[in-house]
Amino acid sequence: MPAKSKALYNPAILEDTSAEAVEMKPVLTELLPQALGKTYNTKPSELPAYQAVRTQDAAYQGRLALALAMAMHRCAQSDYQIRSTLAELLSGLLRGTLGLGEDDYLRLMQLYGLDMRDANPTLELWPYPWGLTLAQVARLAKKQGQLGEPLREVVAAIYRGTIGGLRNELPLNLKAQEILNLTGEAQAPTVVFADGDPFGLSLNQFVADLAPAAVANWVTLLQMWQKATAGQPTAKLRKELDAATAAIGPEAVREQGSTWLQVLANIPVVERPRVHDYGDGTVYNYMSWDFLTDANLVVAKGLIWTMQPLADAHVLAQLTALAAKCFRKIPGKGPLAAGLGNACLLVLSQNGLPGVAALARVRSKIRQTNTQEIIARYIAQESAKLGVSPAEIEDMAVPEFGLENGRLVEELGEYTATLTLTDGKADVQWRKADKPLKSAPAALKATHADELKELKTTQTQAQQTYTAQRDRLDRSFVEERRMPWPWFAQYYFDHGLMSELARRLIWRLRRPDGTFQDALYLDDSWQDAHGKPLPALGADTQVQLWHPVLTTATEVLAWRELLERHQLRQPLKQAFREVYLLTPPEERTNTYSNRMAAHILKQHQFNSLAKLRGWRYRLLGAYDKGYDSEIASLPLPAHNLTAEYWVSEVYADGEWNDTGIYNYVSTDQVRFTRGEAPVALPEIPALAFSEVMRDVDLFVGVASVGNDPQWRDNGGLAQFRNYWESYSFGDLSEVAKTRKLALERLVPRLKIGKVSEIKGNFLVVKGHRHTYKIHLGSGNILMEPNDQYLCIVPDRSSRTMGDSAVFLPFEGDAVLSIILSKAQLLMDDDKITDPTILRQL
Repeated sequence: MPAKSKALYNPAILEDTSAEAVEMKPVLTELLPQALGKTYNTKPSELPAYQAVRTQDAAYQGRLALALAMAMHRCAQSDYQIRSTLAELLSGLLRGTLGLGEDDYLRLMQLYGLDMRDANPTLELWPYPWGLTLAQVARLAKKQGQLGEPLREVVAAIYRGTIGGLRNELPLNLKAQEILNLTGEAQAPTVVFADGDPFGLSLNQFVADLAPAAVANWVTLLQMWQKATAGQPTAKLRKELDAATAAIGPEAVREQGSTWLQVLANIPVVERPRVHDYGDGTVYNYMSWDFLTDANLVVAKGLIWTMQPLADAHVLAQLTALAAKCFRKIPGKGPLAAGLGNACLLVLSQNGLPGVAALARVRSKIRQTNTQEIIARYIAQESAKLGVSPAEIEDMAVPEFGLENGRLVEELGEYTATLTLTDGKADVQWRKADKPLKSAPAALKATHADELKELKTTQTQAQQTYTAQRDRLDRSFVEERRMPWPWFAQYYFDHGLMSELARRLIWRLRRPDGTFQDALYLDDSWQDAHGKPLPALGADTQVQLWHPVLTTATEVLAWRELLERHQLRQPLKQAFREVYLLTPPEERTNTYSNRMAAHILKQHQFNSLAKLRGWRYRLLGAYDKGYDSEIASLPLPAHNLTAEYWVSEVYADGEWNDTGIYNYVSTDQVRFTRGEAPVALPEIPALAFSEVMRDVDLFVGVASVGNDPQWRDNGGLAQFRNYWESYSFGDLSEVAKTRKLALERLVPRLKIGKVSEIKGNFLVVKGHRHTYKIHLGSGNILMEPNDQYLCIVPDRSSRTMGDSAVFLPFEGDAVLSIILSKAQLLMDDDKITDPTILRQL
């Protein structure tokens, strides 16, 4: 025997005076040391003493089961290993045939801790094998056709959920229901759900209110939902769900199912403090986020599977919203309800192009890499069915929502509602005749409630779709995709929603002879960078999204001037997009770039940004090996490449959160690989290189501790103070250089222009008390004459740009907004009342 076989247990647990305990003491004295000393992978059935037991008859094995339960009952609560070992042996016996009667099973349950004499009986499940015990009782009930009153009372209590500890244990409740049906004692057909959440309460109330004629069909369907424990329905269950739905009526199931989906969407996620007392003086305090009971998570999955063939536009919208809710990140746990969310994604994936459109909308709200990959796989599967590429099926799936050139007009009685997409925002304006109204007339809520609800849904979905498609286009530069003109015209240029994106972007128009022309659609014609109209385009033209790395600096400047002249704001940064070209140091290092190395990033913020831009990354935790590093990677399938950004944990005392995840990471090199082999940087396509480096610059520019004005004063790591200062007030990144260009144009036109100017890497503002230097990269502030640091924490809820009338030809970044708002505050520093700021001045 291995050394572990000598593990001690208190012999008193075998000293029960019952006949079974006395008889089985020698057997347990031999069996227990073998079981305690076995390795993890050894099964009880492989133990010599256990094998000897299994050669005995059912009555003998039944008496041993009682003796094991007695020993468990006599164990101290803290004897986890002994109790779990005894439970494992008892479970093995309960999987076979035991010669036990009703009184014996009642004794077992009493030894498990159940006392039916208590007015409010309660117990703990672990470590007792309740499920296997009820399975034995079911065998007995089937054999006898009835149960005596004492055992029947226990089974009925388990079925009704009136025993504390078994109240919301659905598998046990279902097994008890099966036993009662076997003996003809249940009010058949019926079904009971865990009532620990609004969903279960709603289901139970629905069953209670069913008309007698509808009970059988509905209960048949609802009972199936309680068995939805797998990742997806089997072919058999799919067939049974469809048959049960047909028996009730698809419309009735769709209507009631939609009601329950709304219940799920409305259930709040409640944060509650919890305390677990281990019984040995150890107490663990933690937080839980309550949504659905475990039992009703299974039921909800069955509901969602049932809705798959019934999903109309409204149901698809509900499933999309529920999926986003289920993948909400919960601290210390991960997704709120990943299994339920995956069920939603599965159903969406099986509903053709409308489902693909819904997947595209929800994808932008999900940060989990594995879930992003699941969505991509579903889209690829649908594209394969239609014989198109994943990008093409996403084009085809974008709904128009009844829009024409970004505009939808609805007549509701004597009122007119106009939905418009303006600068990416879906807005509804109301009129009565020629009189504009501030909001939807209250009278319509009574006369046109359904139409109002549909309009609101359209507004929400149009906004979500626009945002999702804008982000998809922003990530698509690196693909260098070319589209035939007829495809581009149908799914972009003439599309009710996509035209709002396509007509404000620059496109490269490629002719069959290999020549091309860069163009923007202005004043009802395609024009070049100098505003010169182009000849009509032929059907053989191919269209590619233009990128500034594809042309000269002179041409880029011409495009920027054209946008400003026409006051055209692009939906994403294109003409003003940063360009990253290979540098001499990178040519020397050849296979890697150190341009973005040696930065200190807030890891969680970096992780969120990386996922948002399609990168794959796994959070580094204090449980990882200290010398390990992690790689954030971005697949580039168009070039058969993978981009890698290497990071390492920043190890310091206490610098990890409650779940053991490091707060900070340090950055290293950027590489490109093909398969396992590194690829020389000069061989990387210029556009792919530029876009990857832009992403990495974004990660640093947002997640660096140097951007946090409070990091130094709030106890930031002392060993990185020099880094914080050098980043906060040092050289400008490419993003910051673009910001500088924008500010050079903006500042003279603003009120702050009278007291402000751009000097080097700073916006210098002359206040009444001091002169201030706001860094154009970090937004942090120094005060002249001795460069004293001034900490001003920006209001994250504020979206002001300093002047709402100021035109920007691209969507402003957060730091630009912060710089302008700080400048506006500091020019009138004599009017500042905030005591935190005044103390520093």
